[in-house]
Amino acid sequence: MLEMQVDPRFQETDALGHINNTVPAVWFEAAREPLFRIFTPDLDVRQWRLILAGYTVQFKRELFYGEPVTIRTGVKRIGSSSFTLWQEAWQQNMLAVTAETTLIHFDYPTRSPVPLAEHHREGLRVWLVEDTH
Repeated sequence: MLEMQVDPRFQETDALGHINNTVPAVWFEAAREPLFRIFTPDLDVRQWRLILAGYTVQFKRELFYGEPVTIRTGVKRIGSSSFTLWQEAWQQNMLAVTAETTLIHFDYPTRSPVPLAEHHREGLRVWLVEDTH
């Protein structure tokens, strides 16, 4: 799995003293960047070919300020024009948050899905994961 470390910022905490529930989704998006580069190597948004179909986030335990968080990202499924990612947020060696995100290879001018090219599939296969807890 791809790994990215995040240092939670003080401003990401909420009145309950933990990292706010909206924050992991932002971290997960940032951790997807290496996979975005499979489709748009220079991240030029004028050439962007992905659209978000949906995501789910499951909270297992709280995250806190002051301790780094490791975001792990892998590919769970590759379809004909879409793929699903599996992501995890770990703090102090404990799984805190999981997410599944489905992205579609998309042609914005025609507003329609486009089949994944073989080189896209090859790039995604490198990060395939089997066990998603």
